[in-house]
Amino acid sequence: MQRSLFDAAPDIGKKSPLADRMRPRNLDEFVGQDHLIGQGKILRGFIENKELVSLIFWGPPGVGKTTLALIIANAMNTHFVTFSAVLSGVKEIRAVIEEAKEQFKYHGKRTILFVDEIHRFNKSQQDSFLHHVEDGTITLIGATTENPSFEVNSPLLSRCKVLVLESLGKDHIISILLNALSDKERGLGNQNIEVPKDVIACIAELSHGEARAALNTLETAVMLTRPNEKGIRSVNMEIAREAMQRKALLYDKGGEEHYNVISAFIKSMRGSDPDASLYWLARMLEAGEDPLFIVRRMVIFAAEDIGNADPAALQLAVSVKDAFHFIGMPEGWIPLAQGVTYLACAPKSNASYMAYLAAIKDVREKGALPVPMHVRNAPTSLMREMGYGKDYKYPHNFSGYIEQSYLPKELEGKEYYYPTNNGFDAEIKKRLAFYKSKKRGS
Repeated sequence: MQRSLFDAAPDIGKKSPLADRMRPRNLDEFVGQDHLIGQGKILRGFIENKELVSLIFWGPPGVGKTTLALIIANAMNTHFVTFSAVLSGVKEIRAVIEEAKEQFKYHGKRTILFVDEIHRFNKSQQDSFLHHVEDGTITLIGATTENPSFEVNSPLLSRCKVLVLESLGKDHIISILLNALSDKERGLGNQNIEVPKDVIACIAELSHGEARAALNTLETAVMLTRPNEKGIRSVNMEIAREAMQRKALLYDKGGEEHYNVISAFIKSMRGSDPDASLYWLARMLEAGEDPLFIVRRMVIFAAEDIGNADPAALQLAVSVKDAFHFIGMPEGWIPLAQGVTYLACAPKSNASYMAYLAAIKDVREKGALPVPMHVRNAPTSLMREMGYGKDYKYPHNFSGYIEQSYLPKELEGKEYYYPTNNGFDAEIKKRLAFYKSKKRGS
């Protein structure tokens, strides 16, 4: 549960992984996050002014959250404790609090409590050290890949400054890899290694912004490469790709990224961009999303965003569902891709969707208004005597249309549905205009 700063610092021995050995020791060695550690930026200001504040680092894996916590602890000369939100409980938190009090009493040192995966803290864990964060017994630094506004309770969140870390760019990763290859103290600089620029770029590309993944791939590639007759390990593209293997995409089906990606997918189709729509479809399928979840969203989209501008869209979306049920994976992506491109390119109309929202607003505000007598069913003689169905005009007796009201008296003349000029909506708009002209002429 607990480690000192020196225990947490990287061991530069041969058995320590390259990613640990190359962990930056100060801000000058740190690559990326210039919006936080650049000159005049917030985190550099805290460190240079030795201001201890509780922080939550929110960002994707491998971008430096743990490293920045270590750099802060080293710069502040504090007692540093790491804590697992998964493996530890309230009992361990109390032990940390007691030790923090002793460290300050006998050594004059304040304590930084670093909590990795802080989004996994349950309510009792959060409540148990909330007071001690507030009174300064401990300074909390949490790290999370999930949106803290969803995963951390409000009282704790209000006592912390949330700093967003960004995924590292390709140039950042290349710089980190080159440093590892040239560093003779902690890196691979003392070994006879050759890695071409295109291989370095490939590793950087495939690491998807994770420094740790890139360094692990580089180290594995070197291990897999046999020395030539001159004793040089020359890493080629094939070995680099083998070392990387297949990277799991960041996509927690129960977390924020799930909603971010499906939102991007829907908005891309709504924006009539088939290329972006296909990209987000591929992202979801490659990350292991349930294809039927995607198809359900497509069916909803066809009705909500395309509607009567292209009535065939809904039929196609349902057909994609049936086709996927019939085919399954791995080839089920083929009808999915066809459906997505059709929906993205179809004319758009949310007129029927908006019409229903307007109608339900009246239902909720005005309650159960009485059904007009002339449109009530009259299956019995008593009901007919009471006026049920009286004066109802059967449209088929009038060439398919006759002017009469079907709404409750209080809503007579109310309009909800306004078709657009897109696709088949335009034809429906003409029909409604024709019906309205007949009303005016009657």
